[in-house]
Amino acid sequence: METNPTDELRFLDLTSCQLHDLADIDLPEILEEIDLTANRLTKLDERISLLSHLKKLSLRQNLLDDQAVEPLTHWNTISGLEELVLRDNKLTNTPDMSIFKSLLVFDVAFNEITSLMGLSKVSLALKELYVSKNEVLKMEALDHFHSLEILELGSNRLRIMENLETLTNLQELWLGRNRIKAINLCGLKCIKKLSLQSNRLTSMLGLQIDIFRAIFV
Repeated sequence: METNPTDELRFLDLTSCQLHDLADIDLPEILEEIDLTANRLTKLDERISLLSHLKKLSLRQNLLDDQAVEPLTHWNTISGLEELVLRDNKLTNTPDMSIFKSLLVFDVAFNEITSLMGLSKVSLALKELYVSKNEVLKMEALDHFHSLEILELGSNRLRIMENLETLTNLQELWLGRNRIKAINLCGLKCIKKLSLQSNRLTSMLGLQIDIFRAIFV
C-alpha cells in the first residue's frame, strides 16, 4: 500500500537537530504533531500559533524559560492541543494553560518550578500530569483533576501527602525522592501503582496493600 504524502506531513520530527530556531523549517498548516526534543530553542516560532490542527507539541530538552513559553497562553488557534511537553527546560512557574480545554497530557518535569498553583487553570480533562524533578513544596491546585489517571511528583521537596481526595480516577501516583514521613492516600479507590521510594517514612500505616498492583517504597 502506498503512503499518502499528506499523512507524512502531519507529523514533523526534528529531534536532536541542535536547532537554535525554526527559520529554515517549513511548517505545513496540516501538521498535527511536532517533536522538537533535544534542540537549542530559546523562543517559540510564532508560525506554530497558526497550526489549527495541532494536537501534540513536544518542546522537551530545550532552553525555554517562563518568558519564552508565555506566548503559548495566547495562541487560541492551537487551543485544541491534547499533549504538551515542556520537560527539561528552564521554567520556574507553570504557564497558564487555560485556553487548552482538551489537554490530556501535560509534562513540565525537570524544570525549576516551586509551586503547583499554576495548575489551577489546566484542563479538567487532563489524564496525565508530570511534574517530577522540580522544587515543589506542597501538593495543591489539584482538586479539579477528576479525570487524572497518572500523577508524577517524584524528586521534589514534598513533606505531606494531601489534597488528593477529588482525584477519583487516579491509578498511578509517583512520589519517590521527596521528604514524606507519613502515608495518606486520602481515600483514593482506583489507585494501582504507588511509588514512595527514598522518602522519610516512619511507618507503613495508611497503606492498603490489597488495592495495589505495584508498590515501590
